[in-house]
Amino acid sequence: MNRTGTIHQIRGWRAALAMTIFVAIAFLACVMPDTPGGIQPTRALRLPIEIPLLALALLLLPRRMAIAVALLATTLVFCLLFLKIGDLAVLSAFQRRFNPYLDLKMIFDGWKLLSGSVGTFTAAVSIGGAVASLAALVLAFSWACIRITNLSDQVRRTAVAVFALLLVAGVVLQAANVRAGSEPMGQLRVADYLGERLSLVARSVADIRAFEAELHEEAGYPAGAPSFERIKGRDLILVFIESYGRSAIEDLRYSPLIGPRLEGVERQLSETGFASASGWTRSPTVAGLSWLAHGTFLSGLWTDSQARYDRLMASDRASLNRMFRDAGWRAVAVMPAITMDWPEAAYYGYDEILAAKDLGYRGKPFNWVTMPDQYTLSAFESLARSPARDAGVPVMAEIALISSHAPWTPIPRLVDWNSVGDGTIFDEQAESGDPPAVVWADQDRVRRHYIATIDYALETLGSYISRFGRDAVFVVLGDHQPAALITGPDASRSVPIHIVSRDHALVDSFKADGFSMGMTPSPQAPEPSMDRMRDVLISRFGGGQAD
Repeated sequence: MNRTGTIHQIRGWRAALAMTIFVAIAFLACVMPDTPGGIQPTRALRLPIEIPLLALALLLLPRRMAIAVALLATTLVFCLLFLKIGDLAVLSAFQRRFNPYLDLKMIFDGWKLLSGSVGTFTAAVSIGGAVASLAALVLAFSWACIRITNLSDQVRRTAVAVFALLLVAGVVLQAANVRAGSEPMGQLRVADYLGERLSLVARSVADIRAFEAELHEEAGYPAGAPSFERIKGRDLILVFIESYGRSAIEDLRYSPLIGPRLEGVERQLSETGFASASGWTRSPTVAGLSWLAHGTFLSGLWTDSQARYDRLMASDRASLNRMFRDAGWRAVAVMPAITMDWPEAAYYGYDEILAAKDLGYRGKPFNWVTMPDQYTLSAFESLARSPARDAGVPVMAEIALISSHAPWTPIPRLVDWNSVGDGTIFDEQAESGDPPAVVWADQDRVRRHYIATIDYALETLGSYISRFGRDAVFVVLGDHQPAALITGPDASRSVPIHIVSRDHALVDSFKADGFSMGMTPSPQAPEPSMDRMRDVLISRFGGGQAD
């Protein structure tokens, strides 16, 4: 073969390769599912009409215009792949669509969760591989598009004929299936998908503006500072249990363990003079972002996104913590998961913050979990409650219990309270069991570990209240449901909320708000949103009626 023939052959192979890459990547971007349930083999039978339309534009337009179309197409392919990957990840984790305006800030939090669950190396390899794969696809698609704009006349004519036939076939298939009322085999959906995403971003921007206006209108104490006369002089201890959702109580995979545990805690509390009432409240988040639940509950404003939370933290809206502080309580935060600077704490108005480094734990961490719940409560008792009691000042404490945070291994065990000490007694527990990568390789095992940590948290809290509760009032609730891996798809967003006190009349008053007596909420009880709970507490603790 002479040199000219060899050159033509090479160009022919390059043209064929460019066409193949173009069609393959464009097809992937168009038909790739954007929901976990959409991953089905039948999607490969669809013909996206955008592919022949784009190919004909690249083949028929003047080259300068075709190059511009190629760059635009590459950008759109990147957006499609990026948004759909985001949808799959966020829907799997948080059961909602990926929102570029709200969610890009949370990439670091996703990294912390993934690295804590499967290890830093595995997480880095997984994320690095995903980024490299996406970059390779986009670069390959860009090369293919530009190569298509520079085909020889003979190859161009053949390609135009093929893509024109595909365009006609796609239009015919779409029309036929629409008339039959079935799923179209020929589809034109890219514009709708991207348009919906732009609309979502626009709605989010408008929502944030409305939220900012609401914050401005309700700064300070618009209805006057509450005095909390009904519980004057008593400690109020607000406890958030990580990932303690409605499914832990009602899901048949978990209820055989948690049902008896709640009954046992109720008996234990009753034997020591405590009454309890329980209900449901709907969290603004699921599977993570616990601070959104804290912000919603304590501000009385629905805070279901990081953007809303950031605005709330910069506002003058009075938190429940600040209200108690202004009414004479010592406001304390006990946050064992806080290991870095926490500028948002300024919003809440605490008198004292006991973060991980302040709690004096000398034991080994339980993977991501810095310390077991029993140590957190023991440290709170010695570092915050006892000094305040000696000074004759009641405490309003917000406590985060994190033993039930992913990766749910190892599982802590309750020890004698007198043996807790500096936490080194937990070292053997912290080194027990399999690492997260092993546990997470088996979905059933992950679920068993999850519910075992919830069981531990409830057992520990019941033991703490019955032993150290005295005349305090306890409000105990979950921050959010765990991920769909644990609950299954479309699970309720509600979490349990319990009121515990030796003031039986106070506890009984919560029945008017849909609570039922005892530690197990009624399945028929209402599910008011978490922002409603602040006003309920203000009313009950003030002796009035909730709106």
